[in-house]
Amino acid sequence: MPVIGFLRSTSLGNATGLITAFRQGLDDAGFVEGQNVAVEYHSAENDPGQLAALVSDLIRRPVAVLVGNVAKAVAAKSATTSIPIVFAIGSDPVAAGLVASLNRPGGNVTGVSFLAAQLGSKRLELLHQLVPSAARIAVIVNPDNADTETERRDLQAAAQALRQQLVIFDVGRERDFETAFAMFVERGAGALYAGSGAFLNSQRERVVALAARHRLPAIYALREFVAAGGPMSYAPSITEAHRQIGVYAGRILKGEKPANLPVMQSTKFEFLINLKTAKALGLDVPPTLLIRTDEVIE
Repeated sequence: MPVIGFLRSTSLGNATGLITAFRQGLDDAGFVEGQNVAVEYHSAENDPGQLAALVSDLIRRPVAVLVGNVAKAVAAKSATTSIPIVFAIGSDPVAAGLVASLNRPGGNVTGVSFLAAQLGSKRLELLHQLVPSAARIAVIVNPDNADTETERRDLQAAAQALRQQLVIFDVGRERDFETAFAMFVERGAGALYAGSGAFLNSQRERVVALAARHRLPAIYALREFVAAGGPMSYAPSITEAHRQIGVYAGRILKGEKPANLPVMQSTKFEFLINLKTAKALGLDVPPTLLIRTDEVIE
């Protein structure tokens, strides 16, 4: 029975929906976990130092395929050129050095890019429409995320066009969040922009709760934050991305080569509003936003 190594940089406990989607993709490709394929799940628990050890252990086995998010994919790519690697990431895989090109990845790596980090200016525009009076915007980003600098530059350009001031705080550890929100209150921020990346997604319930406690209207990079009680998100579907990497893993197990499987990109982006949360914050959602939503949570 072939073995797939499923790797994440963040806790597996915060990725149950993604794991379910991955299993669905395997099933779509003709593989059922426990019947004709085995999957070993590993997490670095937000500790980059664990990556190399986890990857080395799986390569020594060896596993038939490695799947994971970008940090794990980079670590795996540097450790093996023979074991197929399938990624699901929110950044540009060419810029990250994972593939030679999207259409012809080359080498032993392919996957799905869901472009979470490239939508900063669009999200800031939507947040401005929801809270036009907010002249100062709180921003949390993870400095260890590969696309943070690109996202930061994008946001700063958009804020300048909207005549807004950004109050940016880097959060890379759990204890950073309380400090960040205390500073936002002190600086008089009127709304919150939460950046992209697996670490912030793993802390979504904490972030949503802190934003609610400090009555900060917010926009998020994934719909999972809205499901956790956040007011608004504009994002691609990482659930669908993980279903697709399950499909790709299955196709590779059947004999296809990663070099010949084009990197897939998200083509659908969803705009969600949680009206219950918006009302609790005393916000009057303008009709111009409501008519643009793909889903309204009552």
